[in-house]
Amino acid sequence: MEQLEKFLEWGGVKKDVVCLVLSGMALLVSIFHLLPLPFDAAWVAIVLCGIPILLEAFIGLVTRFDIKADVLVSIALVASVIIGEDFAAGEVAFIMQLGALLEDLTVVRARAGIEKLVRLTPRTARRVLGNGEEIVPAEQVRLGDRLRVLPGETVPVDGVILFGRTSINQAVMTGESLPVDKGEGDEVSSGTVNQFGAFDMWASRVGEDSSIQRMIRLVQSADAGKAKIVGIADRWATWVVVIALISAAVTGLVTGEVIRAVTILVVFCPCALVLATPTAIMAAIGNATKHGFLVREGDALERLSSVSCLTFDKTGTLTHGELEVSRVLCFSPSFPEKELFRLAAGAELRSEHPLGKAVVRCWKDRYQEPVPEPQDFAMLPGQGVNAQVEDMTVAAGNESLLQEMGIALTETDKSLAASELLHGCTVMYVAINGHCAGCLALSDTLRESAPATVRGIQDTGVTPVLLTGDHESAAKAIAGQLGIANVQAECRPEDKLSWIGTAQERGERVCMVGDGVNDAPALKKADVGIAMGGVGSDIAIEAADIALVNDEIRELPHLLRLSRKMMTTIRMNLAFSMGLNFVAILLAMTGVLNPVVGALVHNAGSVFVIIHSAFLLRWKQKQHPQI
Repeated sequence: MEQLEKFLEWGGVKKDVVCLVLSGMALLVSIFHLLPLPFDAAWVAIVLCGIPILLEAFIGLVTRFDIKADVLVSIALVASVIIGEDFAAGEVAFIMQLGALLEDLTVVRARAGIEKLVRLTPRTARRVLGNGEEIVPAEQVRLGDRLRVLPGETVPVDGVILFGRTSINQAVMTGESLPVDKGEGDEVSSGTVNQFGAFDMWASRVGEDSSIQRMIRLVQSADAGKAKIVGIADRWATWVVVIALISAAVTGLVTGEVIRAVTILVVFCPCALVLATPTAIMAAIGNATKHGFLVREGDALERLSSVSCLTFDKTGTLTHGELEVSRVLCFSPSFPEKELFRLAAGAELRSEHPLGKAVVRCWKDRYQEPVPEPQDFAMLPGQGVNAQVEDMTVAAGNESLLQEMGIALTETDKSLAASELLHGCTVMYVAINGHCAGCLALSDTLRESAPATVRGIQDTGVTPVLLTGDHESAAKAIAGQLGIANVQAECRPEDKLSWIGTAQERGERVCMVGDGVNDAPALKKADVGIAMGGVGSDIAIEAADIALVNDEIRELPHLLRLSRKMMTTIRMNLAFSMGLNFVAILLAMTGVLNPVVGALVHNAGSVFVIIHSAFLLRWKQKQHPQI
């Protein structure tokens, strides 16, 4: 059986396309007698398209007792060949194989996401021994080992900092691109990146217990738990086979005409039924592609049509994921807003910290003026920078930096800064010549299309939810601007996974929109995962069912409506194909149809289904009522 299954899989989609092209040409030769062949050309279609169907039906029956549409088709094929109706057999085999190819094209999906996650796992660790250190494989690190992590290195295991100060890029775990300052006693996670200072740590969770390994297991388990939708024709195949066999047997016994019985088997073949779903899906995928969506999972749109809740990550999804100086607060009249901003940009000019780079970029963008060159620049990990700018000592950083320099803040200064923190901003204090002169408030900026997108989603009857690893104040500030009532902040990957699982247990169908590595488990767990294809990580894209190629989220409401329109089209296709089958069966029973005419009726029904589905290619709803 294994060898038979390998034979059927050999060549894949390319082989199926070649077989269908040759079979289609052969059927044309057969019906119009284009070539003087010693055999009916329809046999080409019977061999190329019919044999795989026979083998699939045989394998399903023998190994799993799985009665699918292939079983009825196989019976009709054999019966048609026995009574000499070769064209009918070839035509049915061709249509069924065309439907199977369309289904295959819609479900093909790369599964390299987990492999890429595995490649994120740190390979080595720097273990401290006495006065020296040694490089060892990360899997050899034991609980309690003392490790050293240098600037630019990946943290090998979970642990606690024993000595040193630094900033850690935790994007792999939280999705937030802004590094987090860390000092003695703070926890660090495996897979995160040390950006600046060296530090020593002790290992608290190693091997399979480390954060990055837990994330890999989350992705794997979420993928395994997502049920695949079975085709309509196969779902009803058992009943169709039983009814077809009984109808054919009764008709044959009552009339005494074998050809009528075979005709019933031919017209009972669910050709249009098989094409009803994949043709609509293919057309809807084509429509989605024109609006910037790459649909990577064939049944994703079918699942999307029934979602009741759409969850967003914040950074890089609803926002640009790029910090901007939103406000400059002056504490001293000696340094007005522009001058304070200019000196802060000068101090940060040589900084590699994302906050510093944002200050310099925003100064250049806003004022189109050069940044003053700093002298005696010093980077203070976990605190900020210090430099000489135009004969002035300028320090820019957090409150810890001011405390280190012995600079006190007045209650008024603290109140002004606190109001910015409540709005989700990051505050950078600027001290000049030993006195705090003011601060810069930096915040992530909303995508221009985000408010309209959220309103459009709400208009479809879907509830938007914000799931983010960012701080609660920043999350609520963004949610307030967008009108999102449900906010879950400071979410780790397992928290997002848990929230989605709980919602699904309540009977909700959940769609997740995200962009980072930390979103991969949630994208897998959700009924539908949509990844930002431009700024999103490769791992998030591999975990998702749909990728938003140009990162333009304004088309999300159209995608929701398109999925529902697609399901309406599928239901109409199914109703038509079943009605056609019913009429054709009655005509076959009365002898009006023979096998060849019955096959042609099916062909006409299949053409109608394909044309009806093709209207989805250009569909776009102008108004916004629910479908």
